[in-house]
Amino acid sequence: MKKAKYLLLLLGVLFFTLQSFAIMGVFTVEKQKYEVVFKGKGFEIRHYPSVILATVYSSAKNYKELASPGFRKIAGYIFGNNESKTKIAMTAPVHMDMNSDVSSMSFVMPSEYGINNLPKPNSPDVKIQQTASEYVAVIAFGGYANDNSIKEQSEKLNTLLLENKIKVIGKFRFLGYNAPYQFIGRKNEVIVTVDWKQ
Repeated sequence: MKKAKYLLLLLGVLFFTLQSFAIMGVFTVEKQKYEVVFKGKGFEIRHYPSVILATVYSSAKNYKELASPGFRKIAGYIFGNNESKTKIAMTAPVHMDMNSDVSSMSFVMPSEYGINNLPKPNSPDVKIQQTASEYVAVIAFGGYANDNSIKEQSEKLNTLLLENKIKVIGKFRFLGYNAPYQFIGRKNEVIVTVDWKQ
């Protein structure tokens, strides 16, 4: 009986230690920069400057189909599967665009890199591209994301934008901020490009 209690105590300590490291990692990883230009009730508008993305495209139609295979391919690139075997730091968030045409997953490249000094991917599936700056509407939610929660939050954000007479441009996308093993304090966002004039 005592052994079982000690084992449970040890497992509890290990769990909370792992979660502490996971949460600390969220604070230390470089985040994509943006400026909040408007705060509405339940959403905000942000301006994102141009960034460099490493992207993989897929025929996946939903979050579940895209998440693991897409992550593995881009993670391979930043962990050294590139022409100079360079390890590139992970950033947050991970961008995912799921739709019926072509879906994609993207990692934002660290700000120390420019389009000309990033190592070339060894895999032809990983594409390096520079984005245009954009204004996006954002809604945040917690927990583990899935297709239902992403759809629900997209519809909620769309309703809020209609109520505020803000024009949507393009498709709703998902931003994920946490490693799969982080159970506490998870952060997710749904974003969509909007027609915003200051």
